[in-house]
Amino acid sequence: MFTYRPLRAGATALALAALLLGSTACGGTTRENSGNDTGGGAQASGAANPDAKLKEGLKIAFLPKQVNNPYFTTSDNGGKDAVTEIKGEFKEVGPSEASASSQVSYINTLSQQGMDVIVTSANDPNAICGALNQAKAAGAKIVTFDSDTKPECRQIFVNQVTAEGIAENQVKLISQQVGGEGEIAILSATANATNQNAWIALMKEELKKPEYSKLKLVTVAYGNDDDQKSFQETQGLLQSYPNLKGIISPTTVGVAAAARYLGGSQYKGKVKLTGLGTPNQMREYVKDGTVDAFALWNPADLGYLAAYAGAALASGQITGAEGDKFTAGKLGEFTVGKDGVVVLGPPTVFDKSNIDQFKF
Repeated sequence: MFTYRPLRAGATALALAALLLGSTACGGTTRENSGNDTGGGAQASGAANPDAKLKEGLKIAFLPKQVNNPYFTTSDNGGKDAVTEIKGEFKEVGPSEASASSQVSYINTLSQQGMDVIVTSANDPNAICGALNQAKAAGAKIVTFDSDTKPECRQIFVNQVTAEGIAENQVKLISQQVGGEGEIAILSATANATNQNAWIALMKEELKKPEYSKLKLVTVAYGNDDDQKSFQETQGLLQSYPNLKGIISPTTVGVAAAARYLGGSQYKGKVKLTGLGTPNQMREYVKDGTVDAFALWNPADLGYLAAYAGAALASGQITGAEGDKFTAGKLGEFTVGKDGVVVLGPPTVFDKSNIDQFKF
């Protein structure tokens, strides 16, 4: 049975973007919410002070992988709610395509604008590190969420769940649905996506367990978090592997596109599909029998937690060191783990029995 707190932050993409940044022509959009402008963020150097109050007027910017992506729209709206609670200024900017270097110009502009906190989901673990390090040197605190950079490029990474938890969940779901045997495939996002690659590597390890010995992973396809390409890749998988029994798509864009293809094809109900998706986008496919079950966390909580983590950094409550503790509003207290990682919570499985309880 689902409980709201464990579901936490999570998954699907949308992200509105919007902010025409000065004279910089970055294809995106921008949204802004102003609070009290009472100074910039504290530089949390030295020891953390858990008793420090959150500063008002903090300038917190969200930079998702891609704007106009439903998952990031939800997560960034959660971030906006948190920034409003702490009386800060919220901005959301981002590229229209999720390419490796597309976020660099936005980071540079946000740094020039004097952001106290930059919260970003990285399209590539390395491509934006130079820009993030420059932003840190200029005084910004860097929080990654959903998809990480190299640890040295940020102070905190807000992870949806542990990578091991995702891998275990996804393999277990597909195994249950295909009866524990047969050919399966993975439909991923981009080939460079940090979180996707970590999950896939661990899924491959999970499949080595004795209980999954009759499952065979035949290939990993990439839909680039693009609806049409993911749709076409699903079609290609079924043409290339006529004995395919199941698909795992750990990306909200991919799983919805795959469900749309399967739901209108001869494979509906025959080839099983699971992955990471939102209840709103997957509801019709669960109810019509295309999909038995899928998983996710609450993306709004993910953005909400990331905003509070950034505010705690900028206010000196935490430095990003292992063992630091902070309170994230309605979600309660969190502890920073190894390498500056903060974990939201385990994924929730959605099926016909509970999907109508959720509206994101």
